[in-house]
Amino acid sequence: MEAITKTDFNFPGQTGKYVGKVRDVYDIDNEYLVMIVTDRISAFDVVLPEGIPYKGQVLNQIASKFLDATSDILPNWKIAEADPMVTVGHRCEPFKVEMVIRGYLSGHAWREYKAGKRTLCGVPMPEGMVENQKFPEPIITPTTKAAEGHDEDISKEEIISSGLVSREEYGQLEKYTREIFRRGTEIAARMGLILVDTKYEFGKKNGKIYLMDEIHTPDSSRYFYAEGYEERLAKGEKQKQLSKEFVREWLMANGFQGKEGQKVPEMTPEIVNSITDRYVELYENITGEKFVKADPGDILGRIEKNVLNCLGNLKR
Repeated sequence: MEAITKTDFNFPGQTGKYVGKVRDVYDIDNEYLVMIVTDRISAFDVVLPEGIPYKGQVLNQIASKFLDATSDILPNWKIAEADPMVTVGHRCEPFKVEMVIRGYLSGHAWREYKAGKRTLCGVPMPEGMVENQKFPEPIITPTTKAAEGHDEDISKEEIISSGLVSREEYGQLEKYTREIFRRGTEIAARMGLILVDTKYEFGKKNGKIYLMDEIHTPDSSRYFYAEGYEERLAKGEKQKQLSKEFVREWLMANGFQGKEGQKVPEMTPEIVNSITDRYVELYENITGEKFVKADPGDILGRIEKNVLNCLGNLKR
């Protein structure tokens, strides 16, 4: 099975192309975006040397399902899932912040807490908490949206005073963030999962706020298995996770954390296949549906044909 790590299309009306860590985004007539979720995988802000077959399909289809499942809360950018690896949607002007919401003291928040900090992005965190404990109320800890390198923590007041987002619009983004997180939490609970933390990106088109990009995927979110959560918490044990944390753990165990001078460990076919298997498992656990692998033959040809069909319908 071929992993798609690079695309180089020239679609009708194409006015630009943006290559992210995982996504290749084509701008069509400054009105639509063709977002191809490649099989690239990143960790510690580094794109790893090997692609992961079917990873792009997993992420695209999870995001597509959750965009549909939250479309009554606010409009989102999706118009159509043009291909198992591609979503076509509205081109929006993105807000230059990512809205991170945390229901539990995990990951970055826990590392800051363990280091003695009791506020994160201007938001207070209660004393006496332990790793992976549930917050009394989910906290919103935004970050700047870096064009490259690391996103930086930023407080609500800093966002407003620097003019990144107006006070009124920021209030709207917070409201949407809490509502989408509540919906994601309810859906996860039905699957026997806990949605621990996640991030959302928003943009504007014709003065209206839209939800953009992927949501509730294992690349942008952390999930725990609900079964055994309380017992593990009481014993101070690690939680059973459903996220790409397992990739980070494998890298760290092999001496890589994205720091200068460190080398990515060899990604053998066995390692690559095991990561594919974990992503398929993630899909099935998060959606409750069987993952159907797309045709592995000429994938780039298939994508091009499907996108051309979709754009043709849009322009009619």
